[in-house]
Amino acid sequence: MSEEEIEKWSREGRSKDLHMSPSCSSFEVLDPHDPVISRLATQLFRKTNDYLQSEMASGQDLYHLLEEMNRLTITKYADLRNFAVTLNKTLNEYNDMYNQMIKPLLLQIDQIDAQVSRFEVNAYRLDAYTKQLKAAFKELEEK
Repeated sequence: MSEEEIEKWSREGRSKDLHMSPSCSSFEVLDPHDPVISRLATQLFRKTNDYLQSEMASGQDLYHLLEEMNRLTITKYADLRNFAVTLNKTLNEYNDMYNQMIKPLLLQIDQIDAQVSRFEVNAYRLDAYTKQLKAAFKELEEK
């Protein structure tokens, strides 16, 4: 825009300010107005409306996404809770089975191992005593 156009536009704006109605509307029915400004204002309002509508729609979309994520999280935690309950029940069953069936068998194995160890000690003693007797018997035979 040239300086003359800017000055003309500002003069027209001042003259319109003087003729403003008490309603503060810049477009009066009988007032002549610039169609370019009217078109630009209409485009501004339309684009502002589109922008605000899209902002609200994106907010709604985010809200729906958050709701869906919450539903999925609730489902996942319910599944994990059920899994933990089942796991706890199974673990208790295995502990009971261990205490009732396996632990007595392990105690018997320990007792058998202790008896075998005693038998082994006695077998070594008996073997040593047998060797002593054999040596004593050979000594007697030689005499």
